Amino acid sequence: MPKAVSLFSGCGGSDAGVIAAGFDVVMANDKLPYARDVYLANLPATDYVLGDISKVKEFPNSELLVGCYPCQGFSQGGVRDPSRRINTLYLEFARALHTIRPKAFIVENVSGMVRKNFKHLLEDQLKVFTEAGYRVKAEVLNAANYGVAQERRRIFIVGLRNDLGLEYKFPLPTHGPDQMQPHASLREVIGELPEWPEGEFYDLDFHWYYLSRDRRRGWDQTSKTIVANPRHMPLHPASPPLNKIEHNVWQFAHEGRARRFSYREAARIQGFGNLQFPDTAPGSLNMRYTVVGNAVPPPLFEAVARALPAIWD
Repeated sequence: MPKAVSLFSGCGGSDAGVIAAGFDVVMANDKLPYARDVYLANLPATDYVLGDISKVKEFPNSELLVGCYPCQGFSQGGVRDPSRRINTLYLEFARALHTIRPKAFIVENVSGMVRKNFKHLLEDQLKVFTEAGYRVKAEVLNAANYGVAQERRRIFIVGLRNDLGLEYKFPLPTHGPDQMQPHASLREVIGELPEWPEGEFYDLDFHWYYLSRDRRRGWDQTSKTIVANPRHMPLHPASPPLNKIEHNVWQFAHEGRARRFSYREAARIQGFGNLQFPDTAPGSLNMRYTVVGNAVPPPLFEAVARALPAIWD
């Protein structure tokens, strides 16, 4: 079984994907304690190194390096400040790449990285990884097109070591109107769960910003993007529809009960299945939303990893 090292691993979305694709993840890293706790509750065989990546000086040998460095600086829901240090954590990933010299690497980040004001940072990443000795490709993929019940567009950067003489080809969509399988629906992934799981969803008022857009999808649709901030989590389909009143003003069609997705539903919509959540974090409701919303949908990462050529012998 080929080995993989994972950086900025969070609660394990990327790693669940590469494990499903046939890899043995021998090391993972993140600095958020609860992300580690969730990871090890679900993937206990991995050596999880908790702490700042800049303090990690040694890495095990592996054929694949994967990383999902934080995206707040590029995200539509984040600060979007191109000068923040968090936007240059790819240099730490590049340090590991130089140290390990794997045959391949996979990076995931938010699609906002392709915006004009961040393009120089994307171009620098491609330059740094190319100079490290890799043939590099980048493409924005939508998780919904790979069996995830969610509209979630993310950029993937994939590199193959130059001496292999190979080019990576991104996986073709498998789900959607023109594919063999339709997009997955909310009914398929959360339809059998309790409709009002008390204590598992963020139950505060819907503020004006929340009601500045349509946050709801129906049972037979894919979800809007799952986010890390519970205040902005999309509406459960049992909630009343939202009607547009004017620009940036929406209101519920009737006074029926309304709620956001629970953290457990959010994990299902991300493609995790029955993710286990240990009771180890203070303020654990918000923290559970955070680690799920920051994760990569495992089926999407699996599709990208499976598209790697057979170079592991």
